[in-house]
Amino acid sequence: MSFAVPADVYARFMGRFSEPLAVAFAEYAGLRAGQTALDVGSGPGALTTQLVDRLGADAVAAVDPSPPFVAALRARLPDVDVRAASAEDLPFPDDAFDATLAELVVHFMSDPVAGLREMARVTRPGGVVAACVWDHDGGRSPLSTCWQAATELDPDVVDEAGLAGAREGHLEELCAEAGLRDVESTVLSVDVVFDDFDTWWHPYTNGVGPLGDYLRSLDESRLEALRSRCAELVLPTPFTIRGSAWTVRARA
Repeated sequence: MSFAVPADVYARFMGRFSEPLAVAFAEYAGLRAGQTALDVGSGPGALTTQLVDRLGADAVAAVDPSPPFVAALRARLPDVDVRAASAEDLPFPDDAFDATLAELVVHFMSDPVAGLREMARVTRPGGVVAACVWDHDGGRSPLSTCWQAATELDPDVVDEAGLAGAREGHLEELCAEAGLRDVESTVLSVDVVFDDFDTWWHPYTNGVGPLGDYLRSLDESRLEALRSRCAELVLPTPFTIRGSAWTVRARA
């Protein structure tokens, strides 16, 4: 599974959904001026940008394990403390932030409980730890239409439904196991309108994440069959794709 891609490639793949989601997610976290915050698994910076808008660059830090994303975010937000690191090993002292957030990251952590525990460690006692994951299991991810078509054509396909936090209630379970307190949950949804099919389809062919890996594994005929079935599911244009994310907010 690869996220070692240029930031603009990822932005076309997921940024069109993660950016509006970041607005709702930052609002749900309850951030306010004067606080400090860490963005865990920042990617090219959809959530980091929202945090800066609310708190100021000097109050925000971000980490991501992908070198291209770290480089792109440093260029995009030069006054933010951006570091290359994984969620399971955050390079900050205990109690360093008022809030620590992970947007669309928990399901890709090698150890989600350890990652959430680390997020709590670097958050002051009583501070906010928040995370969200697309509802892959319920078929409400922005990627669900493509995965649906893939499954129809090949019932043995392994989609993203089994990933951590991608089913109802699982994020809450992971937070409890990590020792977080006062866990609350909601569902955040965003709608993106596409004026033509190719704008929606092409980013999936660039090898980003599990879906990109799957498409890259297909030969030309199978890829064209998948493309045709996806077109049948979404056309005519314009069409709207909704993404809904399980979201939790807890106390360290």
